[in-house]
Amino acid sequence: MPVVKKIRNVLILGLILLQLVAPVVMAQRGGEVLVIDVDGPVTPVMHSFIERAIIEADARNAEALIIRLNTPGGSVDLTRRIIQTMISADVPVVVYVWPPGGFAASAGTFITLAGHVAAMAPNTSIGAASPIDGSGGEIDETLRAKIENILAADMRNLADRRGEAAAKWAQDAVTDAKAANAQEALELGVVDFVANDLDDLLQQMDGFTVQVNGDPVTLSTANARVSFMESTTLEQLLGIISNPTIALLLISIGSLAIVYEIINPGGYISGIIGVILLLVGFFAIGQLPVNYAGLALVLLAFGLFIAELFTPTFGALTATGVAAFILGALILFNTSEFAYEIPVSSIIGIALSLAVIMAFGLRKITQAMHHQPVTGQEALLGSIGTVKVSLNPDGTVFIWGERWQAASEDGQPIPEGAKVKVTKINGFHLTVAKVE
Repeated sequence: MPVVKKIRNVLILGLILLQLVAPVVMAQRGGEVLVIDVDGPVTPVMHSFIERAIIEADARNAEALIIRLNTPGGSVDLTRRIIQTMISADVPVVVYVWPPGGFAASAGTFITLAGHVAAMAPNTSIGAASPIDGSGGEIDETLRAKIENILAADMRNLADRRGEAAAKWAQDAVTDAKAANAQEALELGVVDFVANDLDDLLQQMDGFTVQVNGDPVTLSTANARVSFMESTTLEQLLGIISNPTIALLLISIGSLAIVYEIINPGGYISGIIGVILLLVGFFAIGQLPVNYAGLALVLLAFGLFIAELFTPTFGALTATGVAAFILGALILFNTSEFAYEIPVSSIIGIALSLAVIMAFGLRKITQAMHHQPVTGQEALLGSIGTVKVSLNPDGTVFIWGERWQAASEDGQPIPEGAKVKVTKINGFHLTVAKVE
């Protein structure tokens, strides 16, 4: 019994020591930090990914969610929804403009300022949130004032807690297209940290206090366990096709496939593929703010290409279509809330491909116009046959496995067995000439 009591006492003492040591070990180990990468224009896919990450971070009771952001901007409505999701989160949301050379332009500025913590990597930039018109130019003065006042108020609301200088700069980012590099943003108070990498950011954030739904939360990230959350396969696919350059390419290839089907009918495969690519391309465009003038020009270009096939103008409609396509592609994704320039090299490459396909189609049509028919009686013109009954000047010839009544073209006799060529057709009567 004394032995049993000793063992029991040892176990009890061990449990007490474990309870005392465990909190210390947990404190040293730190919590978990969830990290996601968000790259590209603001789209519904980006919103759903960020929303899903916030839910996952909350479910894991994570210390924070870090969003590594690199975006040219996007839809104002979608940006507001993302901001609302971030502000209402129960877990601290850190927006880290990354990688070096990246940027948080236009709507990306709003998203960065909405984070409970804002950080930037060296050699990154933020700002330039001024509204532009559909072609990238100036907006009507009254409309511009309305848009700017709304966006500036939104920006001030997000930046007020960061100080007067940050709020002033944020307003200027809308009204005067102000931008700042990482160090300038840090000095203005627009961001909280400039971090070389993720480890540096975690060290700098350790002990930093933020307000989450009105409650102060002190971050403990120095020894936090970092977990990366990847987007799903569907999100990755939607993210790829939602790239403006890819969306335009899908529409272009789809239209080319349909044009090819028109040129070479009967296979249906190219036509089916073309329709599928067009549908996917239009779905992708539906995810992005689109300049409808640019979209109309792109569609007009393909309309001119198809018209060229039916009313050949020796390339005039094709040349006009190529010009309309290039102009439309240049302004397709430039709206009052989003400015994205498709690389000129991509536009020229697609335009040249269109021109080559159309040249091929026009060549085939031109050849068809000069070829004689290969079916019906007209196909007999130029055919070679054999005289079965001497022509003097009338007789019978054998062509295409059939006997035809025929007459000599010059009225001269043509003996049986001679080779003749059809020169004229009059109903079921042929006119032929002797072949030497």
